[in-house]
Amino acid sequence: MIDQHDPHTGLHSDQGALRGEHPGRARNPIIKVHDLAWLEFEKPDLDRAELFARAFGFTTSLRTPDELQLRGTNAGVPCVLIRRGTRSRFVGAAFKAADPTDVLRLADATGRTVAALPESLGGVTVDLVDPGGARVRVVSATLELPALPAQQPLAFNVGHDAARVNATQRPPREPAAVQRLGHVVLQTTKYLATLDWYLEHLGVIVSDFLYYQGQRERGPVMSFIRCDRGSTPTDHHTLAMVLGPANRYVHSAYQVADLDALAAGGEYLRERGYQRSWGVGRHIQGSQIFDYWRDPDGFLVEHFSDGDLFDCTIQPGWAPMSASGLAQWGPPATRDFLGIKPGREAFRELRAVVGALRRDNEFDLDRLRGLLKVATS
Repeated sequence: MIDQHDPHTGLHSDQGALRGEHPGRARNPIIKVHDLAWLEFEKPDLDRAELFARAFGFTTSLRTPDELQLRGTNAGVPCVLIRRGTRSRFVGAAFKAADPTDVLRLADATGRTVAALPESLGGVTVDLVDPGGARVRVVSATLELPALPAQQPLAFNVGHDAARVNATQRPPREPAAVQRLGHVVLQTTKYLATLDWYLEHLGVIVSDFLYYQGQRERGPVMSFIRCDRGSTPTDHHTLAMVLGPANRYVHSAYQVADLDALAAGGEYLRERGYQRSWGVGRHIQGSQIFDYWRDPDGFLVEHFSDGDLFDCTIQPGWAPMSASGLAQWGPPATRDFLGIKPGREAFRELRAVVGALRRDNEFDLDRLRGLLKVATS
């Protein structure tokens, strides 16, 4: 007899909020950002960083002895800025203002000043700091790089719909050409305060909330957040935020053409000795096909394709958080992806747990128990 049980029953975030739960948006935000512009890092070895970046599918748009700018094939600004530093660290994210006057409005509301960006980027920025201590830039009037030749998605024969006749499928084993920056995921010890700060200052809205099993009454511990562009659909999440024992970067994601580009690009990375963290699979929240990799400095980066697009009418879904609920199909989430693989990163997270429990923040003993259940679910 065939087992009809669906292991994902109850995990899809299609349930709405209960009375009194977080609405997932601010009533009157200061501005509404248009998109994620770029991410900024510091690394001591730019040669090594550029070598991985090219294998991952970036194109170098600027290289100096002290700075590396990486772009995708879409027209626009670079996806990633890496400056030479004494150690590897995530510096912060930059968001694109919907209108140039929004930068001025945000500066006035926060008591900050508007500053010129470097000549290589053009435009202006207002620099803020979120409650978790991360630097947040809102930029406008930046220089636009022209589009590059793009990697084309393959034609598929789907069921009886024959789009490809008298032709074979032979996707080349080459880097999966990055099209654009999709999202960044941040961990914070002050989840609710930080979430509300982004909703109020940047006008972003929540697509999905996750909560720990048995702790829904305490509120969510993760949110997938999108830009509010009215009736224009945007990525299911441009920013994701999760409660944890330390304020840190978790991962960033970059769109590629399709599954074949992602899978063949993964083989290209594997053959060159780079470390796959988790993949290939399809997520639940956001629905993306994903493949996660570690760069040589230990940063987690994702290739993705076929993600959900929502307009402003979709209200937040609510679902319990579990390791098995991270994917609809694919291999189980790895210990490396979950941050529990023995090694330097796991030891650093353990030290952060001990420190967090000694301080006054949202990550307390009950939240730790919930997190441990996630890792073993």
